[in-house]
Amino acid sequence: MKFVLAGFGGSGKTTLFNAMTGLDVPVGFGGEVRVGTVRVPDPRVDSLSRIYSPKRTTHATINLRDVPGEHGGGARVLSPGALQQIRDREAICLVLRDFVNPALEAPPDPLADLRAFHDECVLSDLGVAERRLDRLRKERAHVQEIGAFETAVAALEEGTPLRLLSPDELHRAFVKGYGLLTDLPLLAAVNVDEDRAGGPVDAELEAGVCGMGGAAMVLSAQVEAEIATLDPSEQADFLTEMGLSEATLDRFIRATYELMDLISFLTVGPEDVRAWPIRRGTVARKAAGRIHSDLERGFIRAEVIPYEVFAEYGSEQAVKDAGRLRVEGQGYVVADGDIVYVRFNV
Repeated sequence: MKFVLAGFGGSGKTTLFNAMTGLDVPVGFGGEVRVGTVRVPDPRVDSLSRIYSPKRTTHATINLRDVPGEHGGGARVLSPGALQQIRDREAICLVLRDFVNPALEAPPDPLADLRAFHDECVLSDLGVAERRLDRLRKERAHVQEIGAFETAVAALEEGTPLRLLSPDELHRAFVKGYGLLTDLPLLAAVNVDEDRAGGPVDAELEAGVCGMGGAAMVLSAQVEAEIATLDPSEQADFLTEMGLSEATLDRFIRATYELMDLISFLTVGPEDVRAWPIRRGTVARKAAGRIHSDLERGFIRAEVIPYEVFAEYGSEQAVKDAGRLRVEGQGYVVADGDIVYVRFNV
């Protein structure tokens, strides 16, 4: 999964990036694009790893890119270069400042930041879509492709993000390769002071995010930075003192999975125990392709054990002896937590 942390200068993006990735990149305005990896916690993987003692244990990961936010004179502007760094991502986490930053004169206004970011993305997408539409018309391209870009242009001219358009309204197969920002899933992370870390999202701000087809959550990057420095045995007590039931990283990952409609299926064996993130609704043959293209091409069948069934019996052999191993064809819709063994022939 490829996520980007976006936002304007002084929003606390890099502090959050460091806390989530365990890195220690310099905090400040401007600078370079930073990339880190976040491991997706999964107790099922840990449990299976203890049973199989594999050579490798591989959790699902999120590839996180921190794009520097420009600032100056209170202007809310992202450069074309910054926007381009967002285009090849699979989803956006927009960090909105809702705390007093001594380095900035302007008071926090997360709703204004949200709207400014939205406007920047709409204008950028509109330019891309209009240029492509002009070329398609000159080339007398397929009517469906022209129609897809006409739909996109019409929506963007109204300020409507493309993520709000249903598959019936926008044929995404034609626009997929153009990195349209307003069609990417959007998670707004409202960065607040420590004493508000456990609070709710402001109702007006949440309505604004939802109206753009996104989701919102509250966090305190400073709190997360402090948690990251603690011994794991001390983190639970610290979270309780802060009025938090879990760390932001866990909430962020859960929100990410929900936003992108992701689940994980599992593979096990002496070499590797691994989680594979896929879109909900993925069929067995396509899921096999996540492991290796040969498995998809030569797919014969999938042998499936739901994790809960495995946990009940404690081993593959016990599951088989109880007649609970399922044999599924290529059209089987893989469920979250399925342990899958693919039979194939190429």
